[in-house]
Amino acid sequence: MLNLRPLLKLIFIVGVAAWLAACGGGGGGSSEDEEPAPITAANPTLGFDIKTFRFTWTDVPGSTHYRLLENPDGFSGFRQVGSDIPQGTETVDHVVPLYMRINASYILQTCNGSDCNDSSSINISGTLIDAIGYIKAGNTDLGDEFGSSVSLSGDGNTLAVGTLWEDSNATGINGNETDNSATASGAVYVFTRSGATWSQQAYIKASNTDSLDFFGLVVSLAADGNTLVVGASGEDSNATGIDGNQADNSAGAASDSGAVYVFTRSGATWSQQAYIKASNTDLGDVFGRSVSLSGDGNTLVVGASGEDSNATGIDGNQTDNSAGLSGAVYVFTRSGATWSQQAYIKASNTDLGDEFGSSVNLSGDGNTLAVGAVDEDSNATGIDGNQTDNSAGDSGAVYVFTRSGATWSQQAYIKASNADLGDGFGRSVSLSGDGNTLAVGAVDEDSNATGIDGNQADNSAGQSGAVYVFTRSGATWSQQAYIKASNTDRGGFFALAMSLAADGNTLVVGAFLEESNATGIDGNQADNSATASGAVYVFTRSGATWSQQAYIKASNTDLGDGFGRSVSLSGDGNTLVVGAIGEDSNATGIDGNQADNSAGPIADSGAVYLY
Repeated sequence: MLNLRPLLKLIFIVGVAAWLAACGGGGGGSSEDEEPAPITAANPTLGFDIKTFRFTWTDVPGSTHYRLLENPDGFSGFRQVGSDIPQGTETVDHVVPLYMRINASYILQTCNGSDCNDSSSINISGTLIDAIGYIKAGNTDLGDEFGSSVSLSGDGNTLAVGTLWEDSNATGINGNETDNSATASGAVYVFTRSGATWSQQAYIKASNTDSLDFFGLVVSLAADGNTLVVGASGEDSNATGIDGNQADNSAGAASDSGAVYVFTRSGATWSQQAYIKASNTDLGDVFGRSVSLSGDGNTLVVGASGEDSNATGIDGNQTDNSAGLSGAVYVFTRSGATWSQQAYIKASNTDLGDEFGSSVNLSGDGNTLAVGAVDEDSNATGIDGNQTDNSAGDSGAVYVFTRSGATWSQQAYIKASNADLGDGFGRSVSLSGDGNTLAVGAVDEDSNATGIDGNQADNSAGQSGAVYVFTRSGATWSQQAYIKASNTDRGGFFALAMSLAADGNTLVVGAFLEESNATGIDGNQADNSATASGAVYVFTRSGATWSQQAYIKASNTDLGDGFGRSVSLSGDGNTLVVGAIGEDSNATGIDGNQADNSAGPIADSGAVYLY
């Protein structure tokens, strides 16, 4: 028998569909449910400000919003940057760490509802030089060496720049910059960032400005940028402790006893909070040769590499000066607005000429301290070796101290894995925020190795320099990496300056006598026609593995500029500042004319660059 049920079912379904269509029912007949018409993609152009990519386009009629997509490195793929951009907008700024955007590319999506069309991809490669910030002093002058020292706040929005050869006779905040009657008195300039715009906030001098004080030799900012410490290693007063008599220069007209000044900011206004001297002030101690602030600004460490006492360890006898230039470190703490000395620290193997305190650095919480003794002489290698064999003169050492409550103790005695005469291990030190990663520079190390963990034994590249990275597990330290430049050469002084990001995963190293003629980021390292122009190298860590990420030069590379003499990374690693003490342009302020070297071919007015 013929089965008609499937045929009848089909006839019923077709009939119902026809009836619904005739009545205007169903899901597709309403104009409200139609898909939006395809939208035309905007065609953005690329412009630049300091550390900023500026995308500009003409608003597309019918668009509801836009989206900026970023492929940061050329292989990670595109992801949206920030939130949706409202219709009617025709420009957007994207602030970036330039050294992390070498191969970046961007797409602007033009959207109507959920329908979006992509613009053509915009590739950044080769254009980064236009986004490099260029900063000069407000009173640029021959020989000032603006950029002698630099320090960034944790968020990168406050920058302090030291200029140790600046000559004005001003005192305090925002005084007269034009009276140059106090040779090499020194000055510090504070700059702040709002969005993509940088401006000078303050011009700071000592409260007792005097010739050859070298105020600004070193600077250090707290994480929030509201506390600033400035070292003046050539200051001459005979005062001791906190806020003593600044006018008594009875320690000698060129005594170099040294001093440190603390400044604080309220809103946009800076004022001096303290004038700090050693507890055992003496001629030639150069107290203030190195300084470091904790993240909260409440712990301060000051190195006096010329101090002479024969004490060892913590709070020993300061009066026996039989160990000339052995060096010392002083720890100060702040309660409210009041500073006091917490500890007097010496090496565990104090010896003549070791210059303990030639470099210092604190962890973010202030409870871990690294101290370099650049001319320490022992032949030990690695961690906690024999301190008594002084057969490797000026090989250098680093000492790690920790604080429990208010009590300090030595945790480790660290030497290079290839300790050698004259290497100067400890010339620079930098700790991560948690204190568990330590980078140590040996500016006079001689190996011909390049990159990471190369051959340490070939000493055919004298004073090429090296960096050693150590990590801590519990209380135990071990060496993680031995780092050289990618273009190692004699006399480059790689590692005279360096800086770690707070997480310890990004390391910046300056080589201020490097010679290549490249400009910008990742240029040609092989053309050595720009003697002592200087370079900076960025390394990153993944797990326990380090690699070089970028090779950085000035935007106006020139002979003798000394780019890389000072470096600082913001805590978040998103802003890098580099000082070039020998840069010669006559520009002033922000993004002036870099090409006008009318300050003289060896003027050394100095400049600072932002990446």
